[in-house]
Amino acid sequence: MKRVLVTGGAGFIGSNFVQFLLRERPELERLVNLDLLTYAGNLENLLPVQGDKRHVFVHGDIRDRALVKELFDRYDFDTVVHFAAESHVDRSILEPELFLTTNVVGTQSLLDAAKNHWNLDPGNKHSRDYKPGVVYLQVSTDEVYGALGKTGFFTETTPLAPNSPYSASKAGADLVVRAYHRTYGLPVNITRCSNNYGPYQFPEKLIPLMLHNAQQGKELPVYGDGMQIRDWLHVHDHCAAILTVLEKGVRGEVYNIGGNNERANIEIVRLILDRLGKPESLIRHVQDRPGHDRRYAIDNGKITSQLGWAPEYSFERGMEETIEWYLQNPGWVERVTSGAYLDYVHKMYGGD
Repeated sequence: MKRVLVTGGAGFIGSNFVQFLLRERPELERLVNLDLLTYAGNLENLLPVQGDKRHVFVHGDIRDRALVKELFDRYDFDTVVHFAAESHVDRSILEPELFLTTNVVGTQSLLDAAKNHWNLDPGNKHSRDYKPGVVYLQVSTDEVYGALGKTGFFTETTPLAPNSPYSASKAGADLVVRAYHRTYGLPVNITRCSNNYGPYQFPEKLIPLMLHNAQQGKELPVYGDGMQIRDWLHVHDHCAAILTVLEKGVRGEVYNIGGNNERANIEIVRLILDRLGKPESLIRHVQDRPGHDRRYAIDNGKITSQLGWAPEYSFERGMEETIEWYLQNPGWVERVTSGAYLDYVHKMYGGD
């Protein structure tokens, strides 16, 4: 791995991965970061790598086939890590078409560019021979599996049963990636992670939203009874898992990445209030969103037993570091929680 294309590398997980990869692999020659800078993309997330000459930022759309081809031709990538996606379930309920075009058509654009650039005989539809060492990695989500009952875990063989436009678009993208491997022999991997948390997360997601509101003494909107359960994965553990799959994964395989930290949403909200010394009277239960899955939980046994990765962060350590990061970076939070974002919060939750 010498020349890497990272899509969506100005977003939450993508920017953490860009920082992680440049730090952990000093031998890397080039990391090209392609991001459209929609509402959740933020160049400020990349300030820690601003002086690294290996990092090249490109403002552009993964659906722009001419641009993607130009980048492959110019930089001769051997690795693609595809984060770029519309990713918030609530937004997908309001704008499903945007999610389908970005997440499915955008993925196909990248797959075509990789296939055509890496195949040793691209004019031959039967050719399954590729440059050595190349890999396309699709970063997906456990939401493609649907919802669980009170017990059980998602495994890599759990049938896909998405319940929102967002998760359906991610499932569709995963299936296209699988098809390119089966039909064309393209060297791919798919990773499906549980809920991420950590620094640089846009304050539409549960933890940073509740932190921001609690700090300002605002109401904390909680869907339904707040007993929706998620497996929480620190973003740094997620980055380490992705690197592990890139370097050790069996091509064509899917790997689930989980943090072994199941928590109910209301439990996290109360933890944040307690940490900040705020009253639980700030909690406001709002009407649950349509198609809200009740419980997710990941069996990460495949990646731990076969590739040797395991999460390092306990939930207690991860939450303490995350809360501290947001408290220490009020300027970052203030700059992203303005204008269009506030309009969005009003539309989704009501109130001020």
